Formats: sequence, structure tokens, C-alpha cells
Amino acid sequence: YSNKTSCLEILTLTMLRSATTRLTYRATTTGTRRLFSSNPLEADSGALATHAHHAMNLALAVLAPVYFMVPESYSDGFFSKSFGVLLSANITAHSWIGLNYVATDYVPKVSKALLPPARYAIAGMSFVTFFGLSRIAISSPGGIKGCIKGLWNPPKKE
Repeated sequence: YSNKTSCLEILTLTMLRSATTRLTYRATTTGTRRLFSSNPLEADSGALATHAHHAMNLALAVLAPVYFMVPESYSDGFFSKSFGVLLSANITAHSWIGLNYVATDYVPKVSKALLPPARYAIAGMSFVTFFGLSRIAISSPGGIKGCIKGLWNPPKKE
């Protein structure tokens, strides 16, 4: 090809062809993706779970530091307790979906038969985590924030 126009035309046609191929592939594969899972224990399958997991990543990255930096005079009472329960639900759901991703990736390498029991163990651990963090948020002095601060502050001697 001797002139610039023909090289440019060939490059444009090649780029257009590859873009068309990618769009065709996306159109055929996204129509077959599942939105929901057929099994509620499969928290990592389906487009909704992936979207929810990414939204929880953002929420935890933004809201958790804000919760811990708000002065205690503003966060006493109902606000602290309700936000603590919301935070515990977010932490629990985030870890439930994330651990199901880990189980899906690594448990079948050991044995495919262990995947359903692993999912039950993850669900059980998630329920215990949610109820434990919620109890701390509701009945512990200072809620989750007070519990975390208590790790670094020694108990007051009377």
C-alpha cells in the first residue's frame, strides 16, 4: 500500500470489524447470564450478587471511616445503634458473598463434593457474625465503635 489513505482505510476497517465482533460477542453472552441464583446459598452466582458485592465494597470503604470519625456526642443513642446494625449487616453480607467467591474458586480443587457443605458453613458463620455484631451494636456501651476503641484503651481501674 503506497498511499496514506489506503492504509488508513484498512486500519479503520480492521478496528470496525474487531469492534463489531466484540459487540456481537457481548450481545450473545450477556443474554445468557443469570440475574439470580437458583440456590440461595450460592451467594456469588448471578449478576445481582456481583453488583451487590461491588456496592458493598464502596459502602464499607466510605461509611465505616465516617462512622468511626463522628464524635461520640453526635453518635450516641438511636443513630449509633441503628448505624451499627446497618454496618454489621453490610460487613456480614460482604463477607458472605466474598467467602462464597473463595469457596467457588478453591474448594473444588480439593473436592467438588465439599462445595455444598462449605456453603452451609459460610452461611452459618455469616449468621453468627451478623447476630454477634448486631448484639454489640445494640447492647454494648458505645456500640461497635466503643468495642473497637476498647481494644486499644486499657480498662479504667477504680
